[in-house]
Amino acid sequence: MSGLALDHVFKRFGNLTVLRDVNLTVAPGEFVVFVGPSGCGKSTLLRMIAGLETISDGELQIGGARMNDVPAAQRGIAMVFQSYALYPHMNVYRNMAFALETARMPKAEIDARVRRAAAVLQLDHLLTRKPKELSGGQRQRVAIGRAIVRDPDIFLFDEPLSNLDAELRVQMRLEIAELHRRLGNTMIYVTHDQVEAMTLADKIVVLRAGQVEQIGSPLELYNTPANQFVAGFIGSPKMNMLRPSSTHFEDGELRLELGDLRLLLGRRGGAEAPAALGIRPEHLRVGSGTLKLGEISVQQVEHLGSASLVHGRLPDKQNLVVQLEGQQRIGIGDCLPVFLEPANCHLFREDGAALPRPAQPALEGTAYAH
Repeated sequence: MSGLALDHVFKRFGNLTVLRDVNLTVAPGEFVVFVGPSGCGKSTLLRMIAGLETISDGELQIGGARMNDVPAAQRGIAMVFQSYALYPHMNVYRNMAFALETARMPKAEIDARVRRAAAVLQLDHLLTRKPKELSGGQRQRVAIGRAIVRDPDIFLFDEPLSNLDAELRVQMRLEIAELHRRLGNTMIYVTHDQVEAMTLADKIVVLRAGQVEQIGSPLELYNTPANQFVAGFIGSPKMNMLRPSSTHFEDGELRLELGDLRLLLGRRGGAEAPAALGIRPEHLRVGSGTLKLGEISVQQVEHLGSASLVHGRLPDKQNLVVQLEGQQRIGIGDCLPVFLEPANCHLFREDGAALPRPAQPALEGTAYAH
């Protein structure tokens, strides 16, 4: 298996720059996910790695060798696309074997590779069927099998589950994770679905408008987002973002006020005033807690069975979502006191960049950060 490195990579289409200054190292055997909203450049970046798009500036290395000008077929890469792109007139066996036949590989070796891949993907009993006789999940497994038989150093996946229904996406997500565990190959996976990213990745690359916003493990991005964009994109439901009613210095301390909440954030000269406070819905409590944020007027309740999402409004008209465990007897118009732990709060500057988080409170109603 091989790793890869992107060094100051740019992509331009005429005067339009769609990727700018991308730097990334992928270790051999690592599962890396590119995630971001539509149009952020993640699929373009994957196609540049595959050799299907040229690199305008910078360098791509695979296994330590420069690959900028190496044809796609010689990069040791296999790609699985969003569309299955199976040959409708060929059965599963021939679909998986076709690329090897074109490369004039010996028949015995082709047969061994196809049957080995079919066993891994549980396609043994489907080898004689045509694509029209398969379910969506089975067709996707055939497309993955077609990549496996080529024995690549690196697998590339371009939103491979987006055509499947919700239940099949969960099943295929588990199968891809198991495939990575069994094969151990380097895998790079593109998705707009942050749940897929969180559950599959060793490392996530978050992109926005052609730039890398943050790189890290799923829990690093969840617990310590670099900015408001990452904080809002990673996590479902998304993080609440609240604007303080006041940030001011008093007795040498920077103080933040938001509803009933008072946070002391540091001494003059060493503290920067936050423009937003973020708190995840699952980190809020109703009825009791360390610090009271305020009371919300319930606007809507989503009953999910194992959890309830309470959509409310604070007295200053800011919206707040609270995730509670189980099936809650809460109705529209109810007033609920909401509490939080300061250690679960995230602070952000006006430009969106993250600030140091508050520490545990020293006094009731007040939290200190040193």
